[in-house]
Amino acid sequence: MQDIAPGKFLVARRELPDPNFLDTVVLLVQYNDVGAMGLVINRRTKIPLSRVFQDLKEAKGRSEPVYLGGPVQRTGVLALLRSRTKPGDALPVFGDVYMLSSKELLEKTAVAATDPSAFHVYLGHSGWAPGQLENEVELGTWHIFRADPGMVFDPDPQSVWSRLIRKTELRIALGPGAAAS
Repeated sequence: MQDIAPGKFLVARRELPDPNFLDTVVLLVQYNDVGAMGLVINRRTKIPLSRVFQDLKEAKGRSEPVYLGGPVQRTGVLALLRSRTKPGDALPVFGDVYMLSSKELLEKTAVAATDPSAFHVYLGHSGWAPGQLENEVELGTWHIFRADPGMVFDPDPQSVWSRLIRKTELRIALGPGAAAS
């Protein structure tokens, strides 16, 4: 269980029975004694950013799509931002990737016309109670990989799961001594 940590990808196993997580890649953004929280990085919606920030006239022309972060609190808005410096009260996730959760920072970043290749907005999130994620990993529900910023902000998010599941199968085929990445 030492692999479970912020900055890790949870890659859903093939034929996962839970439709909320079928063919998904979840980036763990928080993991502590009160549970775990993540964002599904490969479920892009058709909802434009301008609709999420409709009260901001500066965001009116933002047509890039938002993502469905998970089944929990789907009306809540979070974002991932790739930045050389920590923006305001953002939560460091890994490397130069930060999670934005405060309304002020979300709006400021949306208004700044931040490049979509470094800024993704999510509706909802994925969450686990203490011990729940560990149990799911033990049952083989999730494969764990070190997160990669290129995949978090991939221009083709729908292909991320299939690429990582192939990597999982290769790791399994090579056996227990195969290096995890």
